[in-house]
Amino acid sequence: MLQPADQSVSPPHGAVPATPATAGSPPPSAGTGGAAARAALTTACAGLLVGLDTGLIAEALGFIGRDFHASARAQEWVVSVLMVGALLGSGAAGVFSSRFGRRLALGTATLLIGLGALLCATAGLIGQILLGRFLIGMAIGICTFTAPLYISELTTGRMRGTMVTTFSMLQSAGILLGYLAGGILSGGGHWRLMVGLPVIPAALLFMGCAFLPSSPSWLAAKGRFEDARKVLRSLRGDEVTADRELDNIRRELGAGKPVGGFALLRTRPFFRRSVALGIGLQVMQQLTGINVVMYYAPKILEGAHFGTAAAAWATVMVGAVNAVVGVLAIFMVSRWGRRPLLVTSCVIMAVALAAAGVIEGMHLTGLGAVLALVAALLVFVAGFGMGAGPLVWTLCSEIQPIEGRDFGVACSTLANWGMDWAVSNTFLSIVAVAGAGWTFAGFSVMNVVFVLFTLALVPETRDVPLEVIEQHLEAGRPLREIGRYTNR
Repeated sequence: MLQPADQSVSPPHGAVPATPATAGSPPPSAGTGGAAARAALTTACAGLLVGLDTGLIAEALGFIGRDFHASARAQEWVVSVLMVGALLGSGAAGVFSSRFGRRLALGTATLLIGLGALLCATAGLIGQILLGRFLIGMAIGICTFTAPLYISELTTGRMRGTMVTTFSMLQSAGILLGYLAGGILSGGGHWRLMVGLPVIPAALLFMGCAFLPSSPSWLAAKGRFEDARKVLRSLRGDEVTADRELDNIRRELGAGKPVGGFALLRTRPFFRRSVALGIGLQVMQQLTGINVVMYYAPKILEGAHFGTAAAAWATVMVGAVNAVVGVLAIFMVSRWGRRPLLVTSCVIMAVALAAAGVIEGMHLTGLGAVLALVAALLVFVAGFGMGAGPLVWTLCSEIQPIEGRDFGVACSTLANWGMDWAVSNTFLSIVAVAGAGWTFAGFSVMNVVFVLFTLALVPETRDVPLEVIEQHLEAGRPLREIGRYTNR
């Protein structure tokens, strides 16, 4: 049984000592021990569960529609009810995680995923599938709120960006596994096995949660400073580094700010700015059109005259590209930084969707047109995986001040799932009215808007300690400059 107060942690391992940064000096070489890496990697595995369901439902949707005689509108709800659950789950996660801790929140999510998958696999009515997917959605909302936040509090420096990106990479890997399982099982129509598969990784992650430490920031926020010190010393592998980090956390907690996210939002303009930026990032991520492709790839390809089997395996290619680029992004995010990758990502997606819009809008046929459409979708997914996918989650966990971090990340996660629901619940209907060509063109324009949004507002946070970002935010710096060390 997971306990919120549990302090069992891995033995300390060696790490490079760090010196805390100040607002006017460059970042130190922050050390993060092997225990932190293992804990962050275990937490990042939640991304696998998030992605797995996306891949599985894309392949299972056609069979569910056939067996339950579901209309296109009913199938939209089979997909989008998950976002309704995620919307509620991410909202509840802020309160639950703040009160009981990140670890217990993550463990609860794994139980909900297992229960939801079992309900879907044994469904005799489509209503049972909707209930199961609603529960899975609640769990995914908790995971997408908790995991990036938890990772950012367990790690420091470059490892922070790498591990949050690993969460996104494992989400891509989960999508690929779902597509592969769907491709293999679709030949026999075994959709119940498809939707029941998440039970296995959910059980494994539940067991892994028993060995995770509590978040030191969460412990400090609860006034448990000695417990936080013990955890930090284990995670950092160096007592001096751990004690200095705890001093920074205590200083931020004791800076005279109102307690709680709502109080901060009412009284502190700097917090309103960081919350608005997080919401904007998540809204723009969904307006790239990524989940239209991920949820409906088989239907898009069947509409382009692919056979069912060919569409299934072409969808596997989409998942494979997403996973491979997700691995590459782990290395790119620490080398190139957030802003350049995000801008490059959006430009690639805009061009790819414009090409897909031309192909669909001109109703081009023949093998060349079909292959060009597949290529455009693959390039689009690659563009998302290298930047907009991992970096939005990374940034949203970095830009919020410690006292309001739960609230700020909850708001941005709610925005993500709310916009995800709006897009996925209307895509088939919009295509029926406007056509696939104009729909893709609209998403292409949204990616251009995302480029402008990034250039105007998004900071470069690579290698910048969270405490320094918070100091710059409170000092009133423009949002795009809160990651800079140069004095104004």
